[in-house]
Amino acid sequence: MANNEVVKPIGGPPSDVEHIKIESNYLRGALVETLRNPITGGLPEDDNRLLKFHGSYMQDDRDLRTERDRQKLEPAYQFMLRVVIPGGVMTSAQWLVMDDLAHKYGNGTLRITTRQAFQMHGVLKWNLKKTIRSINDTLMTTLAACGDVNRNVMSNPNPYQSEVHAEVYEWARKVSDHLSPRTPAYHEIWLDGEKVVDSLADGAEVEPIYGPVYLPRKFKIGMAVPPSNDVDVFSQDLGFIAIIEEGKLVGFNVSVGGGMGMTHGDTSTYPQLGRVIGFCRPEQLLDVSEKTVTIQRDYGNRSVRKNARFKYTIDRHGIEWFVSELHERLGWQLEAARAYHFDHNGERYGWVKGTNGKWNLSLYIQSGRIHDEDNNALMTGLREIAKIHTGDFRLTPNQNLIIANVSSTKKGKITELAKQYGLTDGAHHSALRRSALSCVAFPTCGLAMAEAERYLPSLLDKLEVILDKAGLRDEEINIRMTGCPNSCARPALGEISFIGKSLGRYNMYLGAGFAGDRLNKIYKENVDETEILEILEPIIHQYAAERNNGEHFGDFVIRAGYVKAVTNGLNFHD
Repeated sequence: MANNEVVKPIGGPPSDVEHIKIESNYLRGALVETLRNPITGGLPEDDNRLLKFHGSYMQDDRDLRTERDRQKLEPAYQFMLRVVIPGGVMTSAQWLVMDDLAHKYGNGTLRITTRQAFQMHGVLKWNLKKTIRSINDTLMTTLAACGDVNRNVMSNPNPYQSEVHAEVYEWARKVSDHLSPRTPAYHEIWLDGEKVVDSLADGAEVEPIYGPVYLPRKFKIGMAVPPSNDVDVFSQDLGFIAIIEEGKLVGFNVSVGGGMGMTHGDTSTYPQLGRVIGFCRPEQLLDVSEKTVTIQRDYGNRSVRKNARFKYTIDRHGIEWFVSELHERLGWQLEAARAYHFDHNGERYGWVKGTNGKWNLSLYIQSGRIHDEDNNALMTGLREIAKIHTGDFRLTPNQNLIIANVSSTKKGKITELAKQYGLTDGAHHSALRRSALSCVAFPTCGLAMAEAERYLPSLLDKLEVILDKAGLRDEEINIRMTGCPNSCARPALGEISFIGKSLGRYNMYLGAGFAGDRLNKIYKENVDETEILEILEPIIHQYAAERNNGEHFGDFVIRAGYVKAVTNGLNFHD
């Protein structure tokens, strides 16, 4: 189909969001006018939907809802901003700007997301434009950090681990640039760019890949370098697995149709793992990425948004159909997939020397939250390091941070600053805590049903007591928690996971593959902390006593019969 045609929805009339997109004239809508409205600190819902494409969500402080309602005040509206950082790489100067903006216009904190991006919370409507302009001035952007487009492209967080890692990172940047929306609306609204008059008839010129209605839902791409699956490549709509032969990058295996989100109680929604369909050369990567996105553009469900992700498109039509359609659009065929192996998806903490002779310090950041506490001046310490550091900062897929490309002359000073401000590689923590992921949840996320970021540390305190008694403090077990089933922390890939059901209560899942290659399965529904500890204590002790040599926790709970192995998302609810 031509790129400027309006895509016909599958299975029913288009959703309200599809109408909003088509009427927005390439993401403009009425944002200029509503941002200037002095009567309210919020936005109408239609403009809030469009704002996501520009990298922001309207939120409110849910801790204050009841009191503000009692005082007959509107909710304490604020905005979350997300910054696109392909592969998680940023300069020291960019770090300092983000730190400054968080204090000037945000709530004084920053968060490293599980997609290697930055989130800033607490920005008021009146400060949105100033904040986005400042971010743009540092050569970063919020465009397409959210919305129905390709999101931040993930990659190995340390390009200097090897020459291959550096190549893969560069390809991640190229894919991100190639799939970035082309609409002038971002520059017009936030950067005072010249108004460009567009119409729906010239969609091919405005958005050559997306067309006038963009994608049915968000789209995610990740690039992994075996044996590390740190980006959880099978959770991605489109995954690329680097194939290395004789120390050289020869190409990528292509994985399609992964995705984590679902809806409680609706078995038509489910997490799914990507499936490897073949191999492409590096120079073919952009073509494969673009054509895959256009297939989802043309065949994704635009009627029911909860069934609109790429995984449902593939499962509805079949993987063979997709491969045939992809080959037709490419005009050439993928080669047969090549052998690879993953054995972990976590971090390697502490100081590591890179191939370029410089040093890299991997730091543990609990839940990716960068702020100062009484006994840990994390944010101040990182600010002081950024002032002297001439290398890079690298955000990892596990919400941690690498101070990268450190010269030998600066290594001593950065070590000293890290010690002074309590920055840590997490060596004194349990392996369970070091692997933990969680989403932001309360008080800012409007979708949260339960706590996650604020609660998981205290749950880990209690689980560590059990681990210590079982002699498993140093045993790596992946644990994840989200406040809702939208699954921002990829909980379906946790060996132990909790998905919020209501305040203080969670659905508990067990049995994912340690290397991110198998989904977990629900074990108990709607449990509170007391029940969680009562359930896990005997399982953990049994694991300590009966595990095979090298057997991971997720594999053990399947062998011991606690849950069945999930071989495909289609049987996730069986």
